[in-house]
Amino acid sequence: MTDTKNHSAAGVAGSPEGRVFQPASFAELAEAVELAFDYRGDVTVSLKSGESLSGYLFNRQVSGSDSSLDIFPSDSSPARQIRYDQITAIVFTGEDTATGKSWEDWVAKKGSERRAEIERVAADAQARGIL
Repeated sequence: MTDTKNHSAAGVAGSPEGRVFQPASFAELAEAVELAFDYRGDVTVSLKSGESLSGYLFNRQVSGSDSSLDIFPSDSSPARQIRYDQITAIVFTGEDTATGKSWEDWVAKKGSERRAEIERVAADAQARGIL
């Protein structure tokens, strides 16, 4: 599979953001679709007809020659179903909204917010003469 990295500033290590997948086989296409399905941003699907469709991939059915994906187009038109055999490329064009948002980061942020709240409440209680 051709996987080229778009060297824009938006690309983030560990994320497929900015990458272009031009699969050479059904297996490679299925792998690219799985990445797109797990991606938390818009993708652009290039079709054999020359059409490109940008949007959020929300479903896929893998069943041999009947395999397809479902996408919500970013132009707010109705959801579309695209057969795998019509796809020539998948480009991860939208911002990966999940980048840098790991569970550990969330726990650290919440812990920091809780400590700040405890300090604020303690300072308020002290100012009122309660502590």
